[in-house]
Amino acid sequence: MPALPASPAPADADARRAAKPVVVYPNGTLVAPDLALLGKAKQRMEKIDEVIVPPRDGRCFTVPKGHFFRIVSVEGAQVGDLNLWNAQDLTERFFSGKTRALHATHVSVGDRLWSNLPSLRPMATISEDTLSWYGFDADGGGIHDVIGTRCDPYTNRLLSGGDYHHCCHSNLCNALAATKGLSFRDAEPHVHDVLNVFMCTGFTKDTHQYFMKASPVRPGDYLEMFAEIDLLGALSACPGGDCSASHSSDTAACYPLKVEIFRPDLDVLSAWPFPERNGYRPA
Repeated sequence: MPALPASPAPADADARRAAKPVVVYPNGTLVAPDLALLGKAKQRMEKIDEVIVPPRDGRCFTVPKGHFFRIVSVEGAQVGDLNLWNAQDLTERFFSGKTRALHATHVSVGDRLWSNLPSLRPMATISEDTLSWYGFDADGGGIHDVIGTRCDPYTNRLLSGGDYHHCCHSNLCNALAATKGLSFRDAEPHVHDVLNVFMCTGFTKDTHQYFMKASPVRPGDYLEMFAEIDLLGALSACPGGDCSASHSSDTAACYPLKVEIFRPDLDVLSAWPFPERNGYRPA
């Protein structure tokens, strides 16, 4: 962004800037998920399905309530863009903005992916993350962000003047269309802002611009989640590969991603507090 002339500072500018920040939703505001119970249920879990997402493409998958799913790096450093819907109702979908507000800009174990209004309930709980060691680096970069929107052909055309058909937005639209028997245009309104799985992102310290850098993901790494409701998911293997240089590209090295679905010991989870839709009703 070009530098613009600043308006004159008022006499009390320093005092205004010195106001103390207040965390909107402090840690401990939400009831924490019982990760120990999830761990116990996983002791006897079995894989019941898997889906391979080809490079620069997207695929859908379903996860029954009470089951786990993993997004797995299988061949090389590759990031993915994830959408989630209520499997019975596409109008209930992942709400990245509220997830960011309730947790943080980047999510990991114990954080939840929340659905949009008016349902506003946890859709999935992150139960394992092999990249949780990364934390935040010297540039302010972290993993699994809920701040980026997804690469899309409209922004690509705006910036480059050309058409690119394998952006994550397009991949997610095509995957949902194929699964639900919809046209691209009918599927498109249901595609929404994503969880950027494995992506390393942050904001620059000087201009506060969104940045990406090479993902630390390696084959065998995975992000695991517990389905709090019946889920329909869509995952795009981003055309940026590890996002070390660019996105929406046919030149970046790209690799497949794998989604694995697991059935745990459901008896252990018999008392799990599966969430209902939010109880608020307008006056």
